[in-house]
Amino acid sequence: QVQLAESGGGLVQAGGSLGLSCVASVRTLDRYIMSWFRQAPGKERQFVGGISWNPGSVWYADSVKGRFTISKDLAKNMMYLQMTDLRPEDTAIYYCAAGGRWSHQILTTRDSFDFWGPGTQVTVSS
Repeated sequence: QVQLAESGGGLVQAGGSLGLSCVASVRTLDRYIMSWFRQAPGKERQFVGGISWNPGSVWYADSVKGRFTISKDLAKNMMYLQMTDLRPEDTAIYYCAAGGRWSHQILTTRDSFDFWGPGTQVTVSS
């Protein structure tokens, strides 16, 4: 069973930066596609970005491309989301997720991911 937990959320002013972390159970990041999603109040959960289990493949939603960066550290079982140039519309609960074990596909839909963390709140003030 894969277990995930996010940390690092908080309040930041528009234009600022914030980093999120996701700790995963052992033998997760080297075999599952990992992703970040976010959900704002009253809205659907939205894909933010993903990173493959094999090195080198990262993909992002257009709304965050160029501002957000996903990375991972296999030795620490950690995935990261570095967010810069934050905007009020980035305000949401951010979730990390795992799915697509050994898959080579670019996964972006919510139902592609089987395991989810509880989420961490990010609030961007204007």
